[in-house]
Amino acid sequence: MPGNRYNNRFCLHSFDHNFFLGVPMSFRRVGWVAAVALATLLELSCGQVYRPVVIPVDIVPPNPGSFHEVFGIATNLSFNFGTAMQIDVSGDSNIGQANMGINPTHAAILPNNSRVFVASAGSIFPGEADSVIAFTPASDSSSATGLGSPTTFSLPAGSQPVFLNTTQLSAVFVANYGTNSVSTLNTATNTVTMTGAVGAQPVALAETPDAQNLYVVNQGSNTVTDLSPNDLAPLATITVGNTPVWAVSRSDSKRIYVVTQGDGQLYTIRTDANTVLSNQSVGGPGANFALYDKGLNRLYVTNPNTSSVYVFDVTGDSPALITTLDLTAGGVNAPCPTGCSPVSVAALADGSRFYVASYQNAASCPDPVVGATSACIIPRLTVYDALSLTVKPATATLLAPSLSLLGVQFAPGQYAVPAVPACAAVVPYTPSSTRFRVFTTAAADSSHVYVSVCDAGSIADINASTSTISSGGNNTPDTLITDLGAPFAACTNFSLCGPANPITSFSITSNVVTFQSANNFVAGQRVQVVGLTTGTYLNGLNLTVLPTGLSSSQFQCYFTSPDVPSTTDTGTATPVPPLQDPAFLLTGS
Repeated sequence: MPGNRYNNRFCLHSFDHNFFLGVPMSFRRVGWVAAVALATLLELSCGQVYRPVVIPVDIVPPNPGSFHEVFGIATNLSFNFGTAMQIDVSGDSNIGQANMGINPTHAAILPNNSRVFVASAGSIFPGEADSVIAFTPASDSSSATGLGSPTTFSLPAGSQPVFLNTTQLSAVFVANYGTNSVSTLNTATNTVTMTGAVGAQPVALAETPDAQNLYVVNQGSNTVTDLSPNDLAPLATITVGNTPVWAVSRSDSKRIYVVTQGDGQLYTIRTDANTVLSNQSVGGPGANFALYDKGLNRLYVTNPNTSSVYVFDVTGDSPALITTLDLTAGGVNAPCPTGCSPVSVAALADGSRFYVASYQNAASCPDPVVGATSACIIPRLTVYDALSLTVKPATATLLAPSLSLLGVQFAPGQYAVPAVPACAAVVPYTPSSTRFRVFTTAAADSSHVYVSVCDAGSIADINASTSTISSGGNNTPDTLITDLGAPFAACTNFSLCGPANPITSFSITSNVVTFQSANNFVAGQRVQVVGLTTGTYLNGLNLTVLPTGLSSSQFQCYFTSPDVPSTTDTGTATPVPPLQDPAFLLTGS
């Protein structure tokens, strides 16, 4: 049997009796007895007794993990349903997806992770509905279960829901940008039970963990409304700075922190008195997001206008600034030397690291895959040691010391994607714009970090853990594993989704394949090649069109291969429909 070997090598089954002839009787008698005893012992040892043999295994085993989940929300083209997808953390895969409403804007999950709620402001398009759709996540099962049947909470026309929040199991709260109101969703009856008026353009909510206060951030009136979660009765209206956009609660329910985008201030509200304790600068206009890290009792605030993240200790009455992380500092070794827009932060629950997601706009793209004649977005993720607050340099990445977020699903060496107009963030925020061009969150077990990249149509999956049972290589944390593509979007643009174009010949030089084909492709577009009879190894591949050599009669793509001279062949190149635009991520169990 493998891994064990029976101990038969030294078994003695017969004896030479002549061995004892000529030996004196007393010695023969004693010797005979000893021989019999020895033979008995040896025979006993030849039974079903075996000793284990250690066989070394050189293969690095997979990193085992319990079932955990992260959810991605993606928007579609106008008048088409967006989607929710569930990511299996340990499996690095999409294990369920379903259509949501038109123009999904935000999502929330119940505290026990039993249901996910997605808000959709469909009424920005004439005749479309505003709704919140709830579903049960896919279960940990050996067979695919998919997402549970969705339940729709219909909202009055023009509500334009943009934010969801709850710390309860029985109710979920919805901020309605269009009607200056907040609604309560009853999770037991699946009905909208009440709606209360608040200030102008509510864009964010923060319910305290003790479920005693619901704070509503009113972007249009520069106020924060405190509502009773029980009946949505107003408890207080608090004036803050210019254009408040985000709020979070401290874990003890005693403080609410509000970020104002118009003047870049961080406001601290004392919840028992509903008074402003302090306000302090977070870089001036532009601040857009705050993350509360309950493990370290810290607050991270991003300001894309200053390429900075502000880190606060919030154990005291008012936040104490620990440091300002300037992503342009450090010269050529800076996370983004020429400037970028940090817009979200994720922190590991184990307290070891936090991650800053940012992007850079380039009017003339430096990535040769996209080409200098096109505008592009360069997404990246910067890893920080939580204790030293220093950058943990990424290895084997094109954007070192930060992580590039485009993996094997993109062209070799690609680190930028063409800019998608629908992914552009608008200040101040409106339901018709994308709130987060890139957004990051961490899995509940600190094993993975995810970044939704709107322009790329994908969610980057980063391994944040090391295997405790592996040896040798493949043991480096904070590496890009894969990019999970969003579902395909609707196809309305003929040039992007048009019919197959005929290929008449191809050649390969220096890992670039040139197809002779009448086409109207654009740089950065994905096409699928099929039907070749000589270059059959190209069939079925999705390739990215390069800006070099692109004309009405030919196009080029990266393809790793020995050189091939010009070869007459017949096939087709079909545009691959664009992917939907991931706009938000949500951590589950």
